[in-house]
Amino acid sequence: MTIQQNLDALCIGGIKELDASNAPVLQEMVSAVLTETVRNIELDLSETVFLDSCGLGALLALRNKMGRSGGVLRVLNPTPPAQHIFELTRLHRVLEIVKCEEVPAALKRPEPEAGRRLRMAVC
Repeated sequence: MTIQQNLDALCIGGIKELDASNAPVLQEMVSAVLTETVRNIELDLSETVFLDSCGLGALLALRNKMGRSGGVLRVLNPTPPAQHIFELTRLHRVLEIVKCEEVPAALKRPEPEAGRRLRMAVC
């Protein structure tokens, strides 16, 4: 899992599985780097092959945390299995899900300066 801060967004990627074993880790990592300047969390699920209820709970918790501060959680490029889980649970109606070809140019972030980069799989 990698996290990178670009301007007002946290970009998270490299998640193969989001389940009970690592969902709390995701929440802790985001809480550790979340600042008042962060308005968006962009979660790239293009590599995710498994998603369970704990992973969904973590996504909802992050969505709610961002909503309380006036920000947004965006789920980018979910794999077909992840998208299927979102549709089965009807969370595709709750979460903002964006395919890479649908990402507006304003959301595509330039590479950060070397000092600001934590690591991130780029869309």
